[in-house]
Amino acid sequence: MWAIIVILLVLWAILSVVGFVFKGLVWLAVIGIILFVGTIVFGMIKSRSKKSQE
Repeated sequence: MWAIIVILLVLWAILSVVGFVFKGLVWLAVIGIILFVGTIVFGMIKSRSKKSQE
């Protein structure tokens, strides 16, 4: 599970950088940042629910 989250975080970070490098793709950077934060929140929720079940 953590491997998938790390891969997604790397992909979203790359999308954000590409969006900021190319001025016409700023929307891509915004989407990348939103997905990056969403993935972090999802990972935190999953890890907390897994700890509470143990």
